[in-house]
Amino acid sequence: MIRSPDPELDLTMARIIKAPRATVWRAWSDPTRLERWWVPEPARCKVIDMDLRPGGSFVTRISEGGGAFVPHIDACFLAVDELSRIVFTDTLVAGWRPAENAFMTAIITLSDHPAGTEYAAHVMHRSGADRKMHEEMGFHDGWGTVAGQLARFVEQTH
Repeated sequence: MIRSPDPELDLTMARIIKAPRATVWRAWSDPTRLERWWVPEPARCKVIDMDLRPGGSFVTRISEGGGAFVPHIDACFLAVDELSRIVFTDTLVAGWRPAENAFMTAIITLSDHPAGTEYAAHVMHRSGADRKMHEEMGFHDGWGTVAGQLARFVEQTH
């Protein structure tokens, strides 16, 4: 069950992507494709581990300005509903193990739209302070930019 966003704790964004849902899903579920759009350019992403199943790992690294790859996401998939939903959290790591630094849980949904696919992200935080910090870190610009990169990637490849 997906609850309605809580404006005190959650951040959301949505975008219409002019590509079939299966194409968007492949961009999310294939590590080599995910690396092409997952972090805002010109930064680069490296997928270290991606086991797309409940309890599976989701580990990425980021390189900014051509520097070394440093930790980005160390998370666990909570739910994976093929072609429609991916839920991951950094509260847990692979195998449902507790993480050291919990920050967010994200629900990514894909649904059919007359123009292609509606892509939505619902990101939940444990506190208003965490939500505010994520917003001030540039949630809307960052997640919006990444969704735009995803759109460009899949719209060119389908």
